Amino acid sequence: MTTVDQVIEPNLTPVQKFGEAMADRVERWMPSPFLIAILLTYVAASAAFISEGSAPTEIATSWYEGFWNLLQFAMQMVIILVTANVVAYHPRVKALILGLVRIPKNGAQAVVLVGVGSMLTAWISWGLGLILGAIMAREMGKHAAKSGMAVHYPLLAVAGYMGISLTFGWGLSSSAGLLQAEDGNALMQLGFVDRVIPATEWVFHAYPLTLTALSIVYVSIMLYLLSPPKQNCRPIGYYVDLEPGADADNQVGPHGPADSDLNEDSDVAENSHVDADSDAVIAKPALADRIDNSKILGGVLALTGVAVFLSTFYTEGLDALDLNNFNFGFIMIGLLLYASPTKYLQEFYDAVKGSAGVILLFPFYAGIIGIMTGTGLVDTMTASLLSIATPENFPVVAWLTGGTLNLFVPSAGGEWAIIGGPMMMAGAELGIPHGQTIAAYAVGDAHTNLLNPFWAIPLLAITGLRARDMFGYAITMMILLIPFLAIVLYFLPY
Repeated sequence: MTTVDQVIEPNLTPVQKFGEAMADRVERWMPSPFLIAILLTYVAASAAFISEGSAPTEIATSWYEGFWNLLQFAMQMVIILVTANVVAYHPRVKALILGLVRIPKNGAQAVVLVGVGSMLTAWISWGLGLILGAIMAREMGKHAAKSGMAVHYPLLAVAGYMGISLTFGWGLSSSAGLLQAEDGNALMQLGFVDRVIPATEWVFHAYPLTLTALSIVYVSIMLYLLSPPKQNCRPIGYYVDLEPGADADNQVGPHGPADSDLNEDSDVAENSHVDADSDAVIAKPALADRIDNSKILGGVLALTGVAVFLSTFYTEGLDALDLNNFNFGFIMIGLLLYASPTKYLQEFYDAVKGSAGVILLFPFYAGIIGIMTGTGLVDTMTASLLSIATPENFPVVAWLTGGTLNLFVPSAGGEWAIIGGPMMMAGAELGIPHGQTIAAYAVGDAHTNLLNPFWAIPLLAITGLRARDMFGYAITMMILLIPFLAIVLYFLPY
């Protein structure tokens, strides 16, 4: 017989116990993403000093010289992130999300649905998967709170982060793949490869497609098993201050109060006047306002852009997919959805706010790349890992190499710029097709995003969480993925 003061401890599975233990420790000790970037700078500098014997002045000079080396790529990545944010916040897209969050009957199903949604959309665009995953996590948390369904909000956020932490590298927006799809790319100029690697080799191929399908199934099972019992669930209200009866969009997310007004026909003119015979304000847009909000002008240009985008694939096939073409398509699709130039511009303003942390951190990680390349540290690391590669274990070695480097440089394109050449040459010498080399490397780059919160910054802004709130479960998922990835990469024929 129990008394009022006694607490009945829930029966946790081993997976749940592991997830809760990891979450508890990370919540107490994990620093902010910006501080992690600063600490990793010191780690890279110390490693260069010890391993390469580099002088402090050489390390500082290399750091400075590398600081701005990723400006073009950083701009391309921010455009992916911002355009995906704009598309994800369109009223029709959000209506679809609101419909999906009503499907689950319990917390475990809710977490799995968010995870699958994030992974599938990240295959299309890592930015879209990241933002849609964050919005799904937030809206699922709100729906669960209203309906009385017990769901652990930090685990929902991790589920929304799984796309950029696993499947994006095998999809249409794979940074390494898109870079290699450009004619005259850096690795071609340096002589590491002698041709363009088309999308038919690194995305529309049985090897990455099989990896994607198997991973979605495995992650879904792990997310289901990780979901804590009702007594241990912390709802969205534990982390986000939502006033009773208020829309959560007024408190959470980079769009702030504007989220609650997502009617595409709600454009309000800036200029108005007061009628002389009444106190009513009558909106009378000026000609300039009507032009700014003209859906005809925006729509015609957007339709033209989409037509050009599609015609490129019609004439060149899937080989036309590259980074600039991908971004062009998303910009035009976003403009077509909103049509009004002013409305589209306002959505961009709001989306950029959620990307501010990423913009700030890119130069610091570029500086880390400068230290690693300028002192020769990256060559030592790469040679050590690739020296143990054989035709049988090469995908595993490529995964570990990409994952290790991603801890210091959480930018797939930045990593590929410094390690892609040696990796492609090593793979070619062992008879590994280029597309499979890219796929094996890509999962390493994505996998350790579950440890480094660099790309979680927009998700954290939308969900209202701190990195330490969710990364205990993120690190748990990273560890649970290790045996699966080791087995599937070793045994899956390429």
